[in-house]
Amino acid sequence: MNKIPNRQVMNDVLINRAKDNEEIVVLTSDSRGSAKLAEFGETYPDRMIEVGIAEQNIVGIASGLALSGKRPFAVSPAPFLSMRSIEQVKVDVAYSKQNVKLVGISGGVSYGQLGMSHHSLQDFAVTRAIPDLQVLCPADRFETEAMFNALVDSEEPAYIRLGRNPVEDVYESTDIDFEIGKAITLKEGTDILLIAIGEAVRPSLDAAEALEEEGISASVLNIHSLKPFDTEKVIELSKKIGTVVTVEEHSIHGGLGAAVAEALSEETGIKQRIIGFPDEDLVTGSSEDLFEYYGISKENIAKQAKEFLG
Repeated sequence: MNKIPNRQVMNDVLINRAKDNEEIVVLTSDSRGSAKLAEFGETYPDRMIEVGIAEQNIVGIASGLALSGKRPFAVSPAPFLSMRSIEQVKVDVAYSKQNVKLVGISGGVSYGQLGMSHHSLQDFAVTRAIPDLQVLCPADRFETEAMFNALVDSEEPAYIRLGRNPVEDVYESTDIDFEIGKAITLKEGTDILLIAIGEAVRPSLDAAEALEEEGISASVLNIHSLKPFDTEKVIELSKKIGTVVTVEEHSIHGGLGAAVAEALSEETGIKQRIIGFPDEDLVTGSSEDLFEYYGISKENIAKQAKEFLG
């Protein structure tokens, strides 16, 4: 399988779309290299704005550009963009309804070796609680391409989380039925429903295939849009199957698992288990090490699904 960083795909889409849309501008906080946006800056030097390590400023400047008719993409490391500048995100972007796309790169535990100060395991919880702000996270390069093409055309403010490392393909091409706010069923099953987001989608799909070999029929639902949330699809499949396991590169509090629990709170007879990162200081290691250590893996997802089924 090809493994390409989603941030590289973001760069490619923005370069391509900027040819016909002069309003597209990109802002970075001393992160054009880590965001894979050097090529955009070389291609459109007058549309690349470097603000330095100043996350609050990048949000304010982007909002001002949007107010003047530009279509800004503000790209900065997720742990800082989603925390240090959250007041500006809430007031300058969401409350003011400015068409700013806030792209948090190296999200989740991408900066695993740098410790908890560089983890963004609370970003979903914080941003999804802000009214009028979309919260999105693609699973692979093909979904990233579809998502950023949709974002270029969108008039809605949004927070988008991208990981740092190359990820395995979930889809085979860009020929996917992508729509912001609409979940995608990747595999149909009858015994258990796995609901995943972002880089947790691939191991969840692998786990479903492993379960299939043991005679357990697992359905897999990809939630690329945490907000707007496809409540209708989640309830429909959960009621049909009855047992749900959510998987995410996020704290067990406030993320995908919480969103699913909220959607199912008025339904009865549905069991749910949340697989995510625990509410504690994490060990230090690469993102691959942390995924394995904390069970965001094919083997552990399959194991927990079997245990939960009893």
